[in-house]
Amino acid sequence: MPYNSSFSYKTYPFLRLLLPLIAGIIIQWYLQPSLKLSITAIAIISLLFVSFTFLKEPAKFISRWLKGILIMLFFVCLGMLITRLNNIENNPHWFGKNYKQGDAILITLQEPLAEKNKSYKAFATVNAVNKDGKWQTGKGDILVYFKKGEAKPNLNYGSQLIIKKPLQTIANSGNPGALDYKRYCLFQDITSQVFLKDDEYIVLPSTNIHPFWQFIFNLRDGTVNTLRRFIPGKKQQSVAEALLIGYRNDLDRDLVQSYSNTGVVHIIAISGLHLGMIYGLMLFIFSRFKKNKILGWLKPVTILSVIWLFTFVAGMAPSVLRASVMFTFIVLGEAISKKNNIYNNLAASAFCLLACNPFMLWDVGFQLSYAAVLSIVIFMHSIYNWLFIKNKLLDNAWKLSSITLSAQILTLPLILYHFHQFSNLFWLTNFIAVPLSGIILYGELILLCFSWLSGFAKFIGIITGWLVERMNSFIESIDRLPFTVWNGIEINILQAIFLYGVLIFLGIWLLNKYKPAFIASLCFLALFSIFRTADVAKHQSQLKLIIYNVPAHTAIDFISSSKCFFLGDSTVFEDNFLRNFHLKPARVMQRVSEDKNNIFSQTSDKIIRFGNTEMLLINHTAHFESSTKKIPVDIIILSKNPNIKIGDLNKTFLFKELVFDSSNPVWKTERWKKECDSLHLPLYSVAQQGAFVMDL
Repeated sequence: MPYNSSFSYKTYPFLRLLLPLIAGIIIQWYLQPSLKLSITAIAIISLLFVSFTFLKEPAKFISRWLKGILIMLFFVCLGMLITRLNNIENNPHWFGKNYKQGDAILITLQEPLAEKNKSYKAFATVNAVNKDGKWQTGKGDILVYFKKGEAKPNLNYGSQLIIKKPLQTIANSGNPGALDYKRYCLFQDITSQVFLKDDEYIVLPSTNIHPFWQFIFNLRDGTVNTLRRFIPGKKQQSVAEALLIGYRNDLDRDLVQSYSNTGVVHIIAISGLHLGMIYGLMLFIFSRFKKNKILGWLKPVTILSVIWLFTFVAGMAPSVLRASVMFTFIVLGEAISKKNNIYNNLAASAFCLLACNPFMLWDVGFQLSYAAVLSIVIFMHSIYNWLFIKNKLLDNAWKLSSITLSAQILTLPLILYHFHQFSNLFWLTNFIAVPLSGIILYGELILLCFSWLSGFAKFIGIITGWLVERMNSFIESIDRLPFTVWNGIEINILQAIFLYGVLIFLGIWLLNKYKPAFIASLCFLALFSIFRTADVAKHQSQLKLIIYNVPAHTAIDFISSSKCFFLGDSTVFEDNFLRNFHLKPARVMQRVSEDKNNIFSQTSDKIIRFGNTEMLLINHTAHFESSTKKIPVDIIILSKNPNIKIGDLNKTFLFKELVFDSSNPVWKTERWKKECDSLHLPLYSVAQQGAFVMDL
């Protein structure tokens, strides 16, 4: 917010509560204080606070600052408490406390099956665990994958199953810079997963269906079916589904990457932008009616009903939830004729969301949503006032551009930190795609309202599909330009904080001409430059080996300074998804450039010398004879399931480390591990332990 010398937190009461709540959430997650400590602290603080009521007025006035500190400490402890209670692993009824491999479990599917390449996926709730023939109530969620067969399993939301196949604990790939998938799932109460064949589960005749959620899923399915019926083209249908209700199962991966590269992925990521369009439409509809007592209560009830129905159908994504809560505060405030401060509204919505689910704090969409809205509120009018345009059409175009530009200011550090890229043409793509997506969204709403008129609905569907096709073509054509995206940007959390310091104090200086803020921004800029330069210099002298954990594939990077040389399956390097998901995060983290010319040819029994280290890659069945003088190598890498005995390798080679990459089947890796244990040989299983990383 703009600097004001008379600024007081009393103007923003929810901000005074939000900041200590966030501090408590962070303290609990990273330091893990005990439940007893949190409860004891809350009790002591509450007693001290109550004791203030017994003080005389002069004493109350003198010690009022202490009362404020106690309030802040109370909400710090409250943040700690709710974070601990929301962690499913701390729940005394969590099924993982009693479950052992081989125990039967009763589960309920919490969503319809989603089709994947080789399976059907759904998340399920564990209802009970069978211990010694008795069912014990359990809590927690798991991911369930069903093997694809000739027919889709006859399962849906609410189906109850008994499974006895051992659950697998969700683990990270261990690849450098990769998503912490285990933490991501834990924040959603998901701790295990299982892959089931047709004969590995029993479907019970009973179901566990909540009428409200059944209605939501039926509404979502009806919406998807209507869009597929009237909008031509699978690509257009998938974007229309994502834009309206956030249904992304049918989206093309390359198209999603194009939207991301051009800075408009929020269009298909179901954000507050969509809810804002719907809110604006509802205001326009009600503005057509004369004000009266009935409209006074009908308007807020209708608007809030539509907003929250859309939120539930859209899957309650954090960005939509944030917008829904904030619009709720705005609508209720208008209904009782009280205009609330926008900063307080933002803080209030964030406080409510984090109080319900503190793990939203780590959600990237949640972070970007608040950063974007706050940035627009602070900077939009100042940027818009840069130009005075008489023409209304051009003035509206400039207003849209000023919104786009202002939103980028406070989201920039988050984008660089999380996505390691910056869309150079974001202003152009947003200028075209945002209003076009609004027209498409309204077209889809009209289509749904008049789907019972087949001829009219078909006409609207054709127009909407054509607009989606035009938007896709525009985005893909911009993405093909060589300068569309600036890739490979790496900043750590400390550098991101310094960058925020630069932007915030620079904004205060520009908006208020407050000179000390300009000096502060220069100081933060200097700190950012020093730490970034030191980090770049450190990576200039690196010599590193990375054997990636890419299921069923071989993928190895040899890193020297700012270059990397790839050895492995060509499909990993050529497939955009595999390369971006498994290799790119590590390469960005190590500050190396991707060069398709730096690829080793894949040959069998290849001895590679890199730096002072010799490695032997064995990727086919071979026979090794014992020798009186063993061949010295530093590392032996077994790949592609070769029919090899560890004892034969030990008789032929003198090695320091034996690595099994993730292209080998689990059963073969387990057999090799037993052989290594019997021979007391060092081993490393990439599939089980994560990527193998060694400084050479």
